[in-house]
Amino acid sequence: MAPKYAPSLRARLPPLAFLLQVAFIVIFAFCVKIEDDGKDKGEAFIYSYAKFQDIHVMVFLGFGFLGTFLVRYGFSSSAFSLLVAAMAVQWATILKGFLLSHSLTWKFGIQLRSLLDAELCAASTLVAMGTVHGKTNPVQLLIFGLIEVTGFVLNQWIIQTFQRPLLQVFQTETQTPWLYSIVLINIFGALFGMITSHLLFRNNMQQKHEKEKVDRRSGLFAMFGTLFLWMFWPSLNSVLELNVTVICSTYLALAVSAVTAMAVSALCSSKGKINLVHVQNSLLSGGIAVGAVVTAPLAPWIAMTIGLCATLLSTLGFRYLKKHMLFAFDCHDTLGVLCAHALPGILGWFAQLILRLSRISHSTVAVRFAVHHICILLITVCVSLVMGIITGIILKWSFWKPQRDNKCYDDQAYWEFPHLLVDK
Repeated sequence: MAPKYAPSLRARLPPLAFLLQVAFIVIFAFCVKIEDDGKDKGEAFIYSYAKFQDIHVMVFLGFGFLGTFLVRYGFSSSAFSLLVAAMAVQWATILKGFLLSHSLTWKFGIQLRSLLDAELCAASTLVAMGTVHGKTNPVQLLIFGLIEVTGFVLNQWIIQTFQRPLLQVFQTETQTPWLYSIVLINIFGALFGMITSHLLFRNNMQQKHEKEKVDRRSGLFAMFGTLFLWMFWPSLNSVLELNVTVICSTYLALAVSAVTAMAVSALCSSKGKINLVHVQNSLLSGGIAVGAVVTAPLAPWIAMTIGLCATLLSTLGFRYLKKHMLFAFDCHDTLGVLCAHALPGILGWFAQLILRLSRISHSTVAVRFAVHHICILLITVCVSLVMGIITGIILKWSFWKPQRDNKCYDDQAYWEFPHLLVDK
């Protein structure tokens, strides 16, 4: 007979959380200072804080409610996302300060932009968490988040080092600065999570878990999170380069995604009905794909076409590819992150390559740019897979007291429910 209770994490979660938090406080005490040069005042500060607030809402509210569709995993979905994101923001601030600040001392300064960059790293972690959603305990998720942020910042540092000698050439030829595409957040996070999920795979995951289901209330909460992400995605894409073209292109692509997702979902249904899970999964795909091309000159119809293609790829992938990934590659992707984030991101990455090449007249520069562009994607894929393999190996240790199969997707393993308490 299966045990009634899940393993207690009292000897694992509090010590790890306190140890990490105290260590971060010590590092901030000796190495971090807040820089206020007096320039960000008035309208400039209001604009900077508004952008920070938009990303803040996306990370902690949008992603937090995105995974609440599981009927018995609502508490854990929202609260564990908060736990991991809060820890990831602190760790990302420290790592980016040491690796990317180019400071000659151990002390570095942070600004509002530093916290914004850290929250983008946390967003990548939350994307990756979707693959192991409901199958890992909070101790494993904390370790998962720390390693994912480390890999993401390391990937940024490698790309910066790799592209620095070629940056001046591409700026001159394309007349637009090369910026880190926001889509790398989605590609890195999705692939990192997929390989980790593969290594954590259990044989009983070949069949749908009895608690892996959706009802009206949980589906509505998940849609609530998706709509927050949908509304604020233009702010995310405009973080690197703010102009009207970026915002309008993202919004138009998202609008196309909403229409296309519902139409394709109805076509894929044997009864001709719309599946809310399909819509929720593909609603953001247009914004994700267009996020790769925000630095390229973009006409409205091109953005809408990219959004259409990304949504078709995402919806059909979720409908047909997710099951094949499970049975063919032993990879259980709870939230369908591969189809929702990775595939639209890669599509947008190559769309940017085509748009850039069409505007470069010099063939030698075009070839160099193409090789450079593809190499950045390959570097991202390689780093994400390597870090994901390391994470999967670490999380498989029994020391972390992983969930038993009958306690997956269940809040009762971690949370108190007063109405269920029994006097002993």
